[in-house]
Amino acid sequence: MVIHNGVSYRAADAHAHIYPGKIAEKATASVGRFYDISMDNVGLPHVLAEKGKAAGIEKFLVSSVATKLAQVRSINEFIQRKCSEYPEFVGLAAWHQDVEDIGAEMDDIQARGLRGIKLHPDFQEFFIDEDRMIPVYEEADRRGLVVLFHTGDSRTDFSSPRRLMNVVEKLPDFTCIAAHLGGYTEWDDARKELHGTNVYVDCSSSLFALTREQALASIEHFGVDRTMFGTDFPMWEPAEEIQRFLALGLSEEDNRKIFYENFARLFHLED
Repeated sequence: MVIHNGVSYRAADAHAHIYPGKIAEKATASVGRFYDISMDNVGLPHVLAEKGKAAGIEKFLVSSVATKLAQVRSINEFIQRKCSEYPEFVGLAAWHQDVEDIGAEMDDIQARGLRGIKLHPDFQEFFIDEDRMIPVYEEADRRGLVVLFHTGDSRTDFSSPRRLMNVVEKLPDFTCIAAHLGGYTEWDDARKELHGTNVYVDCSSSLFALTREQALASIEHFGVDRTMFGTDFPMWEPAEEIQRFLALGLSEEDNRKIFYENFARLFHLED
């Protein structure tokens, strides 16, 4: 539980990354270099669980990114295994834009009990709205698999909010999460370009850079019912991100939705 001003909140982290022990330090350092941000944690499953629980978080949406096609199955096996070892983890599958047999790969994902797909177009170097990706989104949505996109980076155009909106315009019922309040370093564009009744956002890797007014404007744009708390671990400390979120001064009802209820509804948690 997260306790604030005498009120207890259930909390879920809707954006966290984990890596196998043998590559965790290297993978974490690589992400830090890409974003020019000092990484104080290493993306190990036990570190996430320990630090998250200490901060009051009880559920974690965990993922890793496949930058090569050959990595997809090994990453998904790793995520599956860690979800078994840590019941508090909800796993997303890796995917790669070069997957040819979409149905077979999604069969494998569902057989592993994974709940969706994580895509990072900037790392993977593809455009969100490429024609070859539309059947992937359609099939994921048909199967009830949520697609989490890293969205936004003013240095590139792979994951811009406009490109995700191009997809939403083609597939208006497509359920997805546009990470980082809809567009990392492109928060104004996200509010201008991106909307949709099935577009969720998380607030990971955003609150460190935004004013309170900017963050609240983004939450109002996407809707309190479609905004989720997230840390982007190992990028940030869970306890620190919780305090940044609570500093927004939202109502108790809104805090409950963003901390846990929206996540539980989206991923059909029964507890």
